[in-house]
Parts: sequence; structure tokens; C-alpha cells
Amino acid sequence: MSAIIEIRNITKEFKVLNRREGLKGSLKDLFSRDYKTVRAVDNISMTIEQGEIVGYLGPNGAGKSTTIKMMTGVLEPTSGEILVGGNVPYQNRTRNAQEIGVVFGQRSQLWWALPLVESFKILKDIYQIPDADYEDMLSLYRSLVDIEPLLHKPVRQMSLGQRTLSDILAAFLHNPKIVFLDEPTIGLDVSMKSKIRTLIHALNQKKNTTVILTTHDMGDVDALCHRIVIIDKGKMLYDNDIEHLKSFFGSYRTLRLRIDGDLKAQAEIIGKEIPECSVSADEEWISVLVDEEKAKVIDVLAKLQKTHRIKDMQLMEISTEEVIKKIYEEGVK
Repeated sequence: MSAIIEIRNITKEFKVLNRREGLKGSLKDLFSRDYKTVRAVDNISMTIEQGEIVGYLGPNGAGKSTTIKMMTGVLEPTSGEILVGGNVPYQNRTRNAQEIGVVFGQRSQLWWALPLVESFKILKDIYQIPDADYEDMLSLYRSLVDIEPLLHKPVRQMSLGQRTLSDILAAFLHNPKIVFLDEPTIGLDVSMKSKIRTLIHALNQKKNTTVILTTHDMGDVDALCHRIVIIDKGKMLYDNDIEHLKSFFGSYRTLRLRIDGDLKAQAEIIGKEIPECSVSADEEWISVLVDEEKAKVIDVLAKLQKTHRIKDMQLMEISTEEVIKKIYEEGVK
């Protein structure tokens, strides 16, 4: 494999006005030069190989979107070097745009009032896709998903899932080297999420397309990504595969309990009883995250059985979601 994206010590800073409160403050701000410098991306380096699917993760405001915008050529780094497909993105925007595809949140690149096939034809002309290559891509799409009912349907009449699926197909249409996907399954039901993950994986395998995925859905990460990069407050916290990440937290187990009564109220009580553990609740289970270097699961369970009537229990390895959450809170040691 060869490197398709090379990032060396990139930093991005923004000047932000120190705003005053109230009407008088707003009027003064019109003539103010009182700025502060905010560092959105802080000295990040990484190399991404052709054909990789990389999960680019971090909490809101971590610097993910700023990094993606520098890779796509929308923003210029304050310092550092970035190469995408051998091009400096912000210096060669047209050439860079020919070699990338993007799906950003709910911002569709399809024409709202036109049938999907007409949007595809417009994109074919924009990217100057040869007729044979265009037909080959449509044939590939037909083999992967049932697109015939969508081709002649106006985009405005599609469901959110159908529109997202169509946007992903549009992003891959000109056979780009790299596709950037920002929250591709947000707001979708379980069935459509599964279809979209299968489609992304299949297109990556068939075309050897590099995929950069930003998401808060750990199901996307587990289904698609072998490698993840985690950033927070502009700094890189982790860059390696998921299994290596979980090895940092190998002593953690999740004890899931089903108890009578209000689960959230019960979780608060349990949290006070075993402060050395992290306790949370959903609609069905109370989850107790146990670090066996500090407390044994069997001892925690024995303690809780004395004060609570436990109807059911499960013991699970730490999930990717829990690992990511702990890294946000504590970092990688």
C-alpha cells in the first residue's frame, strides 16, 4: 500500500473577537480589535494508506471538522504540511476536488426537485466521467443495492435513509481516491444503518477507495473501521487499531443488571454504594463498569445482592463506546 494522505505537524488557529455583553457592548464590538487566538487543531501528524477505512473520532469541538476541511482544501493550515493524493489541497482545489468525494451531515449534493438519475447525469458532466465508466458504476450499484426504485424518484420525495444512501452513491460515482463521510448514519433506523454500512464496506473493497469516517455512532466504527484516530481539544490522543485500543482497558468488565423499580434512580443509589465503579442506566439495564484491578466483579455482585433484588444479569467485555468515553475523560495512559 502507498500513502494517499500525509499530514505533518498541522496546526490551525482562528482569531475570535472577545465580545461584550448588551447593546452597548455589541456597538463597541463593531470597532473592537480585541481578539483572542483559538487553536482548533494542534500539531497533528498522520499517514493514511490507500484503501484504509479510518474512523476519525472526537467530541464536539475537538477539531475533526477543521481537519477535514484542511484535507478537502476548504481551509489552509496555519502551519505544517498536508498532501492529499500528492496534491496540496488548498493550492490545487480543482484537482483535489476531482479525486475526493464528500457526504457532510444532512447537506445533500443532489438536486432536490430532480430524479436521482438526473442528478447522477449532472455529476457525470461535472466530473467528466467517461460513458463506459459511468455505466460500470451504475452496474456496480445495481449489484450492491436495489437502486431501480430510486433512480426515477425526485430527491424531495425520498425518505432520510433513501436520501443518505443516494448521497453516498453520488459521492462514489466519479470513482474518487478518497471519500469523506461525516455522520453518514445519523437519524437512521437500524435496518437502514446496516444497509449503508454494508454499502460503504463493499465500495471500499471493490474500488479500494480510502474512507475517512467521522461519527459518534460506535456501531459505524465497529462495523467499518480497523483503525481509529481520536482527537480532543485539537490534540491527537490515539492512532491505532481498535483491538490495540481495547487492550489498554483489558481489566474492565461491564456488569449489566436488571432490577425492579426506576432504573435511573436505582443507578444513582448503586453509584453511591460502589463509588469505585462507573454506573449508568438505559431503558432496560443498569450498567456497572468494573475495573478488576480495583474491585473484582464477583465481589461487586455479592455486595449488590445484599441490598438489591437482581432479576437478571450479564457480564460483558468493555465496549468500543465505553473505551472511547474513558479516553475522552482520562486519555490513554
